Amino acid sequence: MNTKLVESLLQVILSLSDEERSQLEEKLFFDSLEPSTRDLMQLAQTGRVFEFLNDEPDIYSLKDGELI
Repeated sequence: MNTKLVESLLQVILSLSDEERSQLEEKLFFDSLEPSTRDLMQLAQTGRVFEFLNDEPDIYSLKDGELI
């Protein structure tokens, strides 16, 4: 095992910003053939697929349900 390399990589990873670390995790742990969570969220926000929900009546209020 190359302990020096592992320690160097750890230092580099710890020096990354949260955004950079998130991008690294995505590249390491997720299949690149599938869209990322960020891509899906952006698609849902900009794709206008959920706009029909704006016309739905508000049937719940803050008085509904149990307090947490």
